[in-house]
Amino acid sequence: MIIILLGPPGAGKGTQAKTLAEKLNLPHLATGDLLRQNVSCDSELGKQAKGFMERGELVPDALVTKMLAQRIDQPDTKRGFILDGYPRNINQAEALDDILKQKNIAVDLVVYLDSSESVIIQRLSGRLVCSKCSANFHSKNMPPKIDMICDNCGGKLYQRSDDKEETVKRRLEVYLRESSPLIQYYQDLHKLHRLLADGEAGVVLNKIVHLVEEYNDSHKE
Repeated sequence: MIIILLGPPGAGKGTQAKTLAEKLNLPHLATGDLLRQNVSCDSELGKQAKGFMERGELVPDALVTKMLAQRIDQPDTKRGFILDGYPRNINQAEALDDILKQKNIAVDLVVYLDSSESVIIQRLSGRLVCSKCSANFHSKNMPPKIDMICDNCGGKLYQRSDDKEETVKRRLEVYLRESSPLIQYYQDLHKLHRLLADGEAGVVLNKIVHLVEEYNDSHKE
């Protein structure tokens, strides 16, 4: 089963994708992880991506798509996978369809995690990131045991500049504007399901699992 999680920054895509992947025993494919893995192992694609990342530029769609295609070719994706952070636009969605078509498979379910502005601001403006291992914490929802110190590796925690309230509002506006065609794309294919993601992570996860079960039940032979 191939599932895509979409939603604005702060909607909980990464958290839900990781937990859902564990629950369904499927690989979690996150574009951020793919980029870091390719750069750290010094792959040919990683070398190309590194230059863009060091200049603070977006890695081109074509490069990210090649990394994703290589990852989908690995044996553990045969039963399916959960995508987080891809596709971000129509070009990527069409490229993904082409990759899957070559394998005679297709995206099964696209879940859009809808979240209100106030909740997104509360989540992101309190987010803390480890400077060493990039683990995420939250000043209110998931504080570290020692103030501003990572529980996992002891690294210093910091707040990303783009997680400040005014920046979060601008990021949200940009996301909603730019993602509208992508949402429409999957809506037209009758694959999009919207879920309110303002609640606790466990409650939202149960809603997603229920959607998956409904899908499986409706597609039984």
